[in-house]
Amino acid sequence: MTDSIKGPRLTRRTALAGALGAAAVATVARPTLAQAPGRKPNVLYIMADDLGYADLSCYGRREYETPVLDRLATQGMMFLHAYANSAVCTATRVALITGRYQYRLPVGLQEPLGAQDVGLPGANEHPTIASLMRDAGYRTSLIGKWHMGSLPKYGPLQSGYDEFWGLRGGGVDYYRHGFNGNVDLWDGDTKVEEAGYMTDLIADRTITTLERRAADKRPFFISLHFTAPHWPWEGDDEEGKAESDRIAASSNPAAFMHYDGGTMETYATMMRSLDSNIGRVLARLGELGLENDTIVVFTSDNGGERFSDTWPFTGKKTELLEGGLRIPAIVRWPGVIAPGGTSDVPIMSMDWLPTFVAAGGGKLDPAYLPDGVDIRPALLGRTLPDRSLFWRFKNRNQKAARRGSYKYLSINGNEFLFDVVNDPLERGNLKDRMPDRFAELKAAFDAWDATMLHDPKAPSFGISPTQQADHFAPDPGT
Repeated sequence: MTDSIKGPRLTRRTALAGALGAAAVATVARPTLAQAPGRKPNVLYIMADDLGYADLSCYGRREYETPVLDRLATQGMMFLHAYANSAVCTATRVALITGRYQYRLPVGLQEPLGAQDVGLPGANEHPTIASLMRDAGYRTSLIGKWHMGSLPKYGPLQSGYDEFWGLRGGGVDYYRHGFNGNVDLWDGDTKVEEAGYMTDLIADRTITTLERRAADKRPFFISLHFTAPHWPWEGDDEEGKAESDRIAASSNPAAFMHYDGGTMETYATMMRSLDSNIGRVLARLGELGLENDTIVVFTSDNGGERFSDTWPFTGKKTELLEGGLRIPAIVRWPGVIAPGGTSDVPIMSMDWLPTFVAAGGGKLDPAYLPDGVDIRPALLGRTLPDRSLFWRFKNRNQKAARRGSYKYLSINGNEFLFDVVNDPLERGNLKDRMPDRFAELKAAFDAWDATMLHDPKAPSFGISPTQQADHFAPDPGT
């Protein structure tokens, strides 16, 4: 592999240096927004599922390489302080599509959504990123994972997307496209069956959609939500097919959660497939002459799962430690973002709605103004106004708030104050050394939390000692 293919790779040392930064870094002079193309920019928003902060080689992964996404990073900007709105998928997706804290809607309290009869209100009740982009003249498509409610009440077509192809639930077998004999693959509101590896099929459909947009010359907003590298741990090879067969033959209805399988090599295989399929999509984008008019974003829905790398952070999915929240984010916008830059400006999933709507010349609904902010100044290498970011997770009664470099964290009533810029591992508890700052952040969290919805019956998933050995309880039964 040549250096021309690799991105601005973060070694363990340079990744830590990025985590230690306090202000936006501009490696070269930035263009201005006035240099954007005259026509509305297309938007291709790519989201992986359960991908950890350091799961790309340009963010420091050592066991495999992701040359396509590394190259994308050289062509745009890498954010080193990007956060998911939640440590689990449904909640983050609600924040992404509404541009608001997920706790403002009942479906956003599902951590994650299971069989409950709750979902994202239709676009006629609550504006979404898709409905606002459609109002701005865009053709809107969701390809891949939805996980915000089931038919007949809820779905992508009900929430502002013109087209949908993918799954409605939280995950599927990569070969059977469902679990326990229930296929979860849809074209619009019609269930379909197709043969193939799920990551390949999602890319195939995206390429077809790009070809249609090139033909009709409509500006497009595509939400490309891969299921990879979410479990089950099945690569695009014979071993992956065999594992799919084994899981399908199991009498255990929870076998698909795959606590008895997976290896680092399988995870690497899944990640290489994800990277190469994104490469197929981006290559077709270029072949169709759309590359220079398209904003491309790559990110994740929450921190990493079992085989993910979240270094230099601790914590994983379902946890409000940095590793459960910090995610990669790469943005390419030709003519606007200077290539090869990095930014230490904190951003969050809910920021994409106001950013895309502003970039597309759309209008926000004054009755549902976003909690997120337009991050275009950060894309130019500038800073954003200071703000506090908040999280909540019902499992283990987790609470968190970040302002500047300091983070308030509470887990099961144990409270902490961390300087996550200088202490990304969250080891040095500054609560007693900096009592005023601790009290200020805790009070800010409490004031914010009082404005959000609460539902003691909403599900909230967490890893138990019976599932993962590193989550051992200090005493039996606790």
